[in-house]
Amino acid sequence: MFVVLPSTASAIVIRDDVDDSEYRVPASEFPALVDMPGEGHGVLIAPQWVITAAHTIPLHSKLTRITVDGKPRDVERVVVHAGYKALPQELIDQAMASGEAMLIVVFLASTDDIALVKLAEPVMDIAPVALYEGSVQPGQIIKIIGKGATGNGATGYSLGGPNRTELRRAYNEVTSSYDRWFCYRFDEPSAALPLEGALANGDSGSPVLVEVGNEWLLSGVASWKVVEGHVLTAKYGRYGQVACNVRLSHYADWIESVMSGQAQSAG
Repeated sequence: MFVVLPSTASAIVIRDDVDDSEYRVPASEFPALVDMPGEGHGVLIAPQWVITAAHTIPLHSKLTRITVDGKPRDVERVVVHAGYKALPQELIDQAMASGEAMLIVVFLASTDDIALVKLAEPVMDIAPVALYEGSVQPGQIIKIIGKGATGNGATGYSLGGPNRTELRRAYNEVTSSYDRWFCYRFDEPSAALPLEGALANGDSGSPVLVEVGNEWLLSGVASWKVVEGHVLTAKYGRYGQVACNVRLSHYADWIESVMSGQAQSAG
């Protein structure tokens, strides 16, 4: 089993028997999408607040600007969940040497990969996305949106990039749900949804949505994925890949405390 490092998680890998044009959508499909510096995404959930995966936040420099709907927006502060832990280099080295990465799976499943970014000024020209208050369960259909690397389930995608391409959306069925996470598997066409897709490289923090009535609500943000095979020879983006996402309802109280000013800044 090989776990892709969380700093490279997400985007849209498509079915090999469906034309890519069926997955592409204009930016107006989801104007609340946020581009983090370089790669990675977030989502506008209030006029002055963006939610993302914690590992999209720069480790060695202060986050000063992000892009919302194509426009640069200054950052006032960042709050990273106190339970977030960066992946230790020793676990990466061990996985590379042994070819087996179960300890990375255990580590990633134990961390709180979530952060909030407060903008210097409210965004008044875009409607924020409402959070899903329910608990995502197996069998629910989700929609994923991103513009990172792409490819198809038969051949996968290249690790050489690019990791920021055209905006795409796809659908999948939740296969497992835990306290912090819910996950789905990229099935082969015979068992797949008509526009089934999975995550690739470049869009950690991208939105995972569930439909309630006629509205798509934000249920999670993309975090990490599991790829079968040896660490050095695993094929990325192939059918069978499992992707795991931060379950936002688990963090509802934390999100409220940060946005109400009760939590401290982390940068």
